[in-house]
Amino acid sequence: MLRSFAPARTVLRTQTARVQRRNLSIHEYQSVQLLNKYGVPTPKGVPAFTPAEAEAEAKAFGGPVVVKAQVLAGGRGKGHFKNGFQGGVHMADTPAEAKDFASKMLGQTLVTKQTGAIGRPCNAVMIAEKMPPAKEYYAALLLDRARGAPVLVASNQGGMNIEDVAHENPDAIITTNLDFDNGISKADGVALAEKLGFAEHSRENAADVFNKLYKIFKEKDSTQIEINPLGELPDGTVLCMDAKFGFDDNADFRQHDVFELRDKSQEDAEEVKAAEYGLNFIKLDGDIGCLVNGAGLAMATMDVLKLHGGDPANFLDVGGGATAEAVKAAFTLIMSSKNVKSIFVNIFGGIMRCDIIAEGIINASKDLEMTIPLIVRLQGTKEAEAKKMIKESGLSIYSYDILDEAADAAVKLANGVSL
Repeated sequence: MLRSFAPARTVLRTQTARVQRRNLSIHEYQSVQLLNKYGVPTPKGVPAFTPAEAEAEAKAFGGPVVVKAQVLAGGRGKGHFKNGFQGGVHMADTPAEAKDFASKMLGQTLVTKQTGAIGRPCNAVMIAEKMPPAKEYYAALLLDRARGAPVLVASNQGGMNIEDVAHENPDAIITTNLDFDNGISKADGVALAEKLGFAEHSRENAADVFNKLYKIFKEKDSTQIEINPLGELPDGTVLCMDAKFGFDDNADFRQHDVFELRDKSQEDAEEVKAAEYGLNFIKLDGDIGCLVNGAGLAMATMDVLKLHGGDPANFLDVGGGATAEAVKAAFTLIMSSKNVKSIFVNIFGGIMRCDIIAEGIINASKDLEMTIPLIVRLQGTKEAEAKKMIKESGLSIYSYDILDEAADAAVKLANGVSL
């Protein structure tokens, strides 16, 4: 069984970068606004939503600018637009050139190594000051889940893919454990700046940036603040020149100002719809639809399908409080994929009652006129009632008690094998 774990979970991990709702991200120009609000210095950056606005903003800068596509994905500079235009980051020497770049980006779809072939729509560009730093660093505030506390990860090799730096030169990565209440002291910040190689007249400025970044991290319920590069200018100024923010979705009730910045156009429409019903849904590339309660059981279900030679079409956790209406919505999401050849419902009734799932299955089967083979395994609370409901429904549903048997049946039916 252990051999099956890696394939399913590797597939899932390649998809989760597309899911924004679990960890809200904001656009770069919004990050600039938040950083400036906390007194963190950045190059000036403003959004433009039309080519004419891009030209006007570039003219107001009075010099060369950088035109950056605003999509929620990394690797923009090396990406390409589906209209054939190469690169999501360009240097513009004149306002007319900024307008031209914007016209080729706005309304187009940018494909990067993080978006997959589907890409993401570019509805805005950021016009930013062109300020080449004397030296570039990397800094990130993250949660160390093993310690249950935040850490500051820093490197003197900024402006590069930090994963490559960590792989090729792990000694270039400095990790500092932080106290949750107090963050990093000025003395520790200055010492870290010295260790990183900041000039003596820049170190207090770097320490001040570290401190303010942590203040944002704590006060805004952030899960990630990544600054790459963190630039050092010859006069000692330390600037956050590119920022990536992540915020804990569970904090949306108290971070209204942050969550109002959510851009749903950057998310998969079906995953947004799933979130409205409290469903955790991630599209995958297989042909067996999965409806499961609990993330752990959902992962185990995918593993068992892989073990039997199948491929899950989705990760779908209905949670413990799903209603019959939410279950019906879940079936609608699963069936939206033309690849789905069978659907496997695997429910362990604890908080989630099996009879509610059964009601949702019956309603969905009738209302959606389902013709896809349906395999159901219901165990736990109200199990007997649920099985009776399904049996009396008159629907053609394959019912199993043993997980391996149910998974094997789902794979066979997806492959057109009769049971």
